[in-house]
Amino acid sequence: MSVNHFNSPDCSNQSIEPARNFFAVCLALTLCFIVYSMLIVVVPVYGLALGASPLMLGVVLSAQYVLPLVLAIPLGGVVTRFGGRATLIAGAGIMVSGLLAMHLWPGFTGLIVGQLLVGLAHLQVVLSAQTIISNLGSGPRLEKYFGWYATWLSGGQVIGPLLAGAMLKSSGTEWVFLVMALFALVSGLVAIRLSGQARERVAVTRTQAGFRAQWQLMLSSRGVQMSVMVTVLGMFALGVYGSYLPVYLESLEVSPVIIGILVSLRAGVAMLIRPFMARIIGLSGGRMPTVCISLIVLAIGIALMGVSEQIMLIAALAVLVGIGSGLTQPLSMVILAEAVERERRAGALGMRLMANRAVHFLAPLLFGLLLELGGFSLAFAASGLLIFLVLLLSIRRFRSAIL
Repeated sequence: MSVNHFNSPDCSNQSIEPARNFFAVCLALTLCFIVYSMLIVVVPVYGLALGASPLMLGVVLSAQYVLPLVLAIPLGGVVTRFGGRATLIAGAGIMVSGLLAMHLWPGFTGLIVGQLLVGLAHLQVVLSAQTIISNLGSGPRLEKYFGWYATWLSGGQVIGPLLAGAMLKSSGTEWVFLVMALFALVSGLVAIRLSGQARERVAVTRTQAGFRAQWQLMLSSRGVQMSVMVTVLGMFALGVYGSYLPVYLESLEVSPVIIGILVSLRAGVAMLIRPFMARIIGLSGGRMPTVCISLIVLAIGIALMGVSEQIMLIAALAVLVGIGSGLTQPLSMVILAEAVERERRAGALGMRLMANRAVHFLAPLLFGLLLELGGFSLAFAASGLLIFLVLLLSIRRFRSAIL
């Protein structure tokens, strides 16, 4: 009877389900990240075509992160209550709506409304996906899951800018938002295949999923504090890089195709390094040393970005940013997932993403102000120095943490 039980359809489905869910989540999120990374190239170029000043461009770029600032933690509770599958599908639908708003409502108003909706949608699909994956394993197995998940997303970040650059060169912004809407629609259709624990709904109270609960968790858990610190510094660097590298290259009269290639290069390097994250952690002596190394590399890449107009040097610095960002984000997710019990995990991931979006909101505004005051060299250098200083202040607090 034990043999029959082992080979029963139920057991077979249990062994197949995690792999199937992992594939569906990765494919759905890759399609969303193609959209997200296309916008990194398209929105600055479109904004400049509309005559935006550096500060106005910063406002447009930051609009995507306004709603996530206030809704990330509540959405964590929503994901827990309704399940990752339902909220992922809903997020893809909201993303389609935002992209259609940009296409059908030309000008700054449509662009900002679209950015608001896409920002909310992106938060929802990422939070849903991370919650689903965080329940698939633990320890080195979870490191591998998140490493490969981040690799898939990097693939989307490689494809997106290249596709955006090619479309901008061939037809401008006429059809690009519609193409992105199609990618988002397919993402929602892929998410329909999610099953099992991805559909599970868990009843949670406000004391487990509300703002106060997450703040108490932040104060009491070194793992959560470490995760938020890593994601804040990593996202600050990516916010600066993604928002203003296209603007910097545009000021150098670089073609949209080359801009797309250079933006994709960072994602390509991140994609190549992420499958080896678990091995790198082992070679570095743990997660804390890996965090320090990755953030130092990231700071150097950002700080030196504005010192030269040579494309090859900019490409080399993009590689450094890719190495640093390739490790920081999956590391942050793994640290948090293992620091929090399952019923509070979606809320904690929402808090992490709220911090993530807060920095994404502030980074373009801060960089835009520095840009007006002292140009690209000062803005990039100050951004890299800020990352390094915060890391130095954080090392003493987390040095003794066992992660």
